[in-house]
Amino acid sequence: MVGEHADRTANRELRARFDDVYGQYQQLRSGLDTLQTRLAELRVTRRSADGQVTATVGAQGQLIDVELASTVYRDRDAGALSRKITETIRAAASAASDATRDLVAEAMPAGSGSVDFLRTGDYAALLGRADAVLGRGEGKA
Repeated sequence: MVGEHADRTANRELRARFDDVYGQYQQLRSGLDTLQTRLAELRVTRRSADGQVTATVGAQGQLIDVELASTVYRDRDAGALSRKITETIRAAASAASDATRDLVAEAMPAGSGSVDFLRTGDYAALLGRADAVLGRGEGKA
């Protein structure tokens, strides 16, 4: 009878823990759906210092649009124009990277490692964190 009571208590605790974890999963899943939509819609636009070149990129820095003001044709230096276009696109892509990192940071649990990876690009740290989590999981089995 005591064993049966302990089993029921353990089952209730296990069920409560499962419900908590499942609730966290549902919240994270909903957040990821929202994140996916926001990233798909993200557009970042940057303009050259002189206003002659405007570049718009998406969340991954992919070029969506380049606009040239008619004043670019006054200065017939193709090399300077090329550099200006490249610099403007790079500035937009860098800003898009920052915006993407911020959106991911809002959606991910604190300490998940994903945000650090987006900031640093350090695969070793990301994989090290996964190894540490898996290592802890193996020790509990």
